[in-house]
Amino acid sequence: MGTVKHNYRLPAIKGGPPVRDRLLPYGHQQIEPEDIQCVTEVLRSDWLTTGPKVDEFEEAFAAYVGAKHAVSVSSGTAALHAAVFAAGLEAGDEAITTPITFAATANCLLYQGATPVFADVSVDTLNLDAECVAAQLTPRTKAILPMDYAGHPADLDRLLEHGLTVIEDACHALGAQYHGRQVGSISHMTAFSFHPVKHITTGEGGMVVTNNDRLAERLRLFRNHGITNDARQRQNAGTWYYEMVALGFNYRLPDIACALGFSQLGRLDANLARRRQIAKRYSEAFTRSPVITVPSIRPDVEPAWHLYPIRVSEACDRGEFFASLRAENIGVNVHYIPVHLHPYYCARFGYRGGEFPVAEKAYTQLISLPMFHSMTDRDVEDVIEAVLKVSDDLTCEP
Repeated sequence: MGTVKHNYRLPAIKGGPPVRDRLLPYGHQQIEPEDIQCVTEVLRSDWLTTGPKVDEFEEAFAAYVGAKHAVSVSSGTAALHAAVFAAGLEAGDEAITTPITFAATANCLLYQGATPVFADVSVDTLNLDAECVAAQLTPRTKAILPMDYAGHPADLDRLLEHGLTVIEDACHALGAQYHGRQVGSISHMTAFSFHPVKHITTGEGGMVVTNNDRLAERLRLFRNHGITNDARQRQNAGTWYYEMVALGFNYRLPDIACALGFSQLGRLDANLARRRQIAKRYSEAFTRSPVITVPSIRPDVEPAWHLYPIRVSEACDRGEFFASLRAENIGVNVHYIPVHLHPYYCARFGYRGGEFPVAEKAYTQLISLPMFHSMTDRDVEDVIEAVLKVSDDLTCEP
């Protein structure tokens, strides 16, 4: 991406030249020749779906995160839905989750007829606050769904103390570590996403990992219409017979996507190292700013840095800050509008705002800066220049 450097700092939104000539997106995939070769080999093979590449990817992924089972599905949303099914949640059940997340973390409960109950988040990490979770427990609570916001693991040990099924939404956190343990090896089930902006991609896709044999069996059943075997298993056994024993979905991830994921998995450690390097550079640049709060990292935690979310001072106009950065061709984003404030949730559950003050305040301040492992050093420095340029121009009080 081309850049042009200038000696003066009039913001682009006020008529000055932008820091960049072309937009730097907040996230972007990286596809290498070996990825294309792996996919091409599958396209020339006998199996485009339910074939051997599915097993290969699942086994390699399970080994990486330290789980006994990995079950691939068609998206991160499908991973969450499958996990809620496997946990046995149904109408009348409740599960506690976070309002600072993508809607799918809560929607997956509605798909099974269960009710999402929100709890507020911690000021530092914006992950579920364990004390707020405890206050929301009722006899109907059957599960807890923490989300590892921006790639920082939730307070997993404290959440597991309640003795309920913990379904961890780790769609931001592939490769993160919590107290020396790999995310994916800790919770009862952990869901990952392989969307193009994530640490590895399969185009669209997801994975659920677990150490529980029964849960793994239910996950595999659910992704295949609730049917007890798949086409390759029937071919290998020389039979046509199958049985549908549950109401499942077609959530299978094809061999084409699994081949891409398997190829990308070999670069995951390098991708994580680059993201951590970018996060470190950002934090060094912004820590002393009187109007920017950089992300917190708790002791004994190694985030995966799917996002790098800054919080701007309450005295700043976040909308103006956002628009000013976009004018500099920095593709910032906001993660997230709290789920309970979406019109659907307001209409269905009666939320009006004010229920979860920490989450709602954070939303008014959050801006996600570009963060992806193929960013160049020049890209990173352009982001820093633009953020400091905008910070200097806006009349914000610390």
